[in-house]
Amino acid sequence: MDYYFRKMKILKNKIAIGIFASIICLFGTGCEKFLGTTSEDFYTPDEYYETEAQLNTALLGVYDPLGSTDLYSYNISSFWGTEADEGYYARSTGDGPQVYDYTSAHTRIRTPWQKLYQGIHRANLLLASAHKPDMSESSRNVIIGEAQFLRAFYYFILVSNWGDVPLVLDPTKEPTGNNVARTPAREVYDFIFEEMKEAERKVRTIQAIGHSGRVSKSAVQGVLARVCLYMAGYPLMDVDKYHDARYWAAEVMKSSHALNPDYKQIFINYARDEYDIGESIWEVEFWGTGAGTYREAGWVGVRLGIATTNTTLGHSYGIIRTTEKYYRLFETGDLRRDWTIAPYRYNGTSKVNHGATEIYVRDIGKWRREYELDKSTSLSAQNFPLLRYSDVLLMFAEADIMASNAAPSPEAEEAFNQVRRRAFGLPPTTPGSDQDVSGMNHDDFLALIKDERSRELGFEGLRKYDLIRWGDFLKVMSDMEIDISTSNAPVYASRAFQNVQPKHLLFPIPVREMALNRLLTQNPEW
Repeated sequence: MDYYFRKMKILKNKIAIGIFASIICLFGTGCEKFLGTTSEDFYTPDEYYETEAQLNTALLGVYDPLGSTDLYSYNISSFWGTEADEGYYARSTGDGPQVYDYTSAHTRIRTPWQKLYQGIHRANLLLASAHKPDMSESSRNVIIGEAQFLRAFYYFILVSNWGDVPLVLDPTKEPTGNNVARTPAREVYDFIFEEMKEAERKVRTIQAIGHSGRVSKSAVQGVLARVCLYMAGYPLMDVDKYHDARYWAAEVMKSSHALNPDYKQIFINYARDEYDIGESIWEVEFWGTGAGTYREAGWVGVRLGIATTNTTLGHSYGIIRTTEKYYRLFETGDLRRDWTIAPYRYNGTSKVNHGATEIYVRDIGKWRREYELDKSTSLSAQNFPLLRYSDVLLMFAEADIMASNAAPSPEAEEAFNQVRRRAFGLPPTTPGSDQDVSGMNHDDFLALIKDERSRELGFEGLRKYDLIRWGDFLKVMSDMEIDISTSNAPVYASRAFQNVQPKHLLFPIPVREMALNRLLTQNPEW
């Protein structure tokens, strides 16, 4: 099975079309009608899931939405993931979530909802039939665990973006009678928490898997820590979940994970499709150039790379550039700055360094296409991180001080300092450097963690959600509007910050889904 994930990721776009075609369109995917003809290679759910191979193929179908343009290939990585104070949309025209100019009918709101429910319904189908094949129980449990986790992860994306959402856990079997009301966010989060805990007992370790393209025990534990931090913060404010977040982050830290000593190498590995299971715990995989029969390339490098039309370097639109606030957040000597934020532009194949005052023209630098082995003009094979070990360390440090409501423990300081040491080119696990922090009070350490998360994880799709759970989002965005108005930024750089309103803490329920499901209600102010 791992062969499919490591070498045949391209098959995901071809699998399970007949299996799911008549089912996934019944709820939340916007299909107009059933297919009116019967194909000889079409399987109904009752006819499928008879062998272990079919169950594995169905599992690939549950993974498939992650790499779609509606999720991490484009929408989340390029639009949802850049909606905070780290960068701005480097175009003078265009609407969408990246500039907070959209309605409930906008494509980038509607299609991700549909794609997430597609993944959920594929998981529901698999889980309802997982008992059917004659196979070893250990292999069956691994498949069930991965499907359970992925279903919960899709719900996590839904609830953190839309709030209350329909919680559907059984396969949809009929084209009518599928109106489902929104489930309160608290109940959805409770389901996610319990489902992921159940999955954690079933899936394999990342060492047994050997790569980070599949759901592993470490991935589940780390995402559980993230889920708990979201539950502990706004809007649920369930502060007891800080204890759970600390526990799950600590579980990851007990495994044989370690920071890559070279920050830039993490992203070179993503460009080259190379795995580093010490640092990169879970990632969305892309493959190839889009040529040939099977296609699983993405748009990460093409949209988020350093802008150039040179195909030898790797064509990129460079649609996101940095803000001066983010650039200034890095301290002198922090090696992450000139990797995260490109210090140069391309002139042909030459690199021309930016001047000291040329801040707002600097592209994102993490996704550098020059390191890709095979390039095409319109697609990229760069993988996208969903969970890195540095994130786990910072979550542990935050959860530790928030659970105790006290000054940081030595364990929290060490977790934080490992990330900081690496940032300055020092051995991550060697204490005693000039960059180590110690003896800080609770509030100052929390403020430092907030900044460190931004420096370490910039443009990886986490900043907006961190600001929301901390209760900082609206003020930060308002302050950014003032900050940009007094800078030499392009006029259009301030569009997102000018447009933000309290209603933007959540997306609107897609209007098309409300037309299909009469029990859905709209979020406030939409």
